[in-house]
Amino acid sequence: MIPRLTPWRAVAAAFALNGVLLGIWASRIPAVMDRHALGEAELGRLLLIMGVGALLSFPLAGRMADRLGAVRLTRWIAGGYVVTVVLVGIAPNTAALGLALFMFGGAHGAMDVTMNSWATEVEKHLGRSIMSSFHAMWSLGTGLGAMTGAGASLVGLSLGTHFLVGALLAALLLGPALRLSWSSRRHAAGPVSPTFAIPSGALLLVGLVALASGLGEGAVADWSAVFLTDVVRTSEAQAALGFAVFSVAMVGARLCVDRVIMRFGPVSVARTGAIAAATGIALVAGIATAPAAFVGFVLMGLGYAALVPLAFSRAAADPVLPPGQAIAAVATLGYGAMLLGPPIIGFVAEETSLRVAFALLGGFALLAAFLAPALRPPDARV
Repeated sequence: MIPRLTPWRAVAAAFALNGVLLGIWASRIPAVMDRHALGEAELGRLLLIMGVGALLSFPLAGRMADRLGAVRLTRWIAGGYVVTVVLVGIAPNTAALGLALFMFGGAHGAMDVTMNSWATEVEKHLGRSIMSSFHAMWSLGTGLGAMTGAGASLVGLSLGTHFLVGALLAALLLGPALRLSWSSRRHAAGPVSPTFAIPSGALLLVGLVALASGLGEGAVADWSAVFLTDVVRTSEAQAALGFAVFSVAMVGARLCVDRVIMRFGPVSVARTGAIAAATGIALVAGIATAPAAFVGFVLMGLGYAALVPLAFSRAAADPVLPPGQAIAAVATLGYGAMLLGPPIIGFVAEETSLRVAFALLGGFALLAAFLAPALRPPDARV
């Protein structure tokens, strides 16, 4: 039984559960490769299948959240998400693994949309900015999920056992919080959604802010260690700290930034954050020494922390689309960039250099700073 269950704690538990399950999977990717004898190309194709599952789920989840209620749908999808994690762990062959990852990606993406829709309802109910704190719980959840992978590897747990035990424990510890009594507002269905939810009008500018942040987050997650070893010439142990300091900075900022948004407003916070991220990228790609790179990754974590939460909050307040569909459209650009950004970084690096590829991220960060006014709530006067 969860003591003093509140709307914030319920939504925070949903974000943490989503993050833990993703962290469990991500922490055992090397073991999955070994079990199924996958090369980098085969893994890349499987990750693309997983990403396509997520992208296809966005418009469907958005429309269903509007019609059925975000809280009810979040509960249903969370249960299915737990099951897909187990299926990934016990997949007997590559074909089954691909199918399981498609469902896993779909459940992860759908829950992303519905829990963010629920979060905006709670944010509106409380009358203050709290979205970043929810995303901090997601980041914390991914870290905890990854820690279970480290522990499972140390004690020699099989993939199937780890994924089953980890998913069930996460569901038992966090799932009860989702039972909070809450009635989501339902919205009439809009026009029939395309296969992919693509934002338009003013919402396109909001989506571009999320895209800039998604590109940066995806690049740091997948390329920071490579950059530190190949460009900066650090040891592998030091290289692992790049993403670690980025993640710690992002979680810390997300736990604090809501109060800053309440005081200074979303536009100022987004613009300052984007400029901080661009400054961090300049340190990483421009100076390319170990001290500069680590400071740069910290600045990137601090700078990107508020951008996606602010984009989702603005999407939920869109005067044209209902919240679920608006969030799904912004998620397509934000999470699509997080998925497709790393391969693009690799292509650019092959044609030029990794420093040039990272420098391009700075251009997108500056674009986010320029587009920051798009995050102003539609009913705001200034």
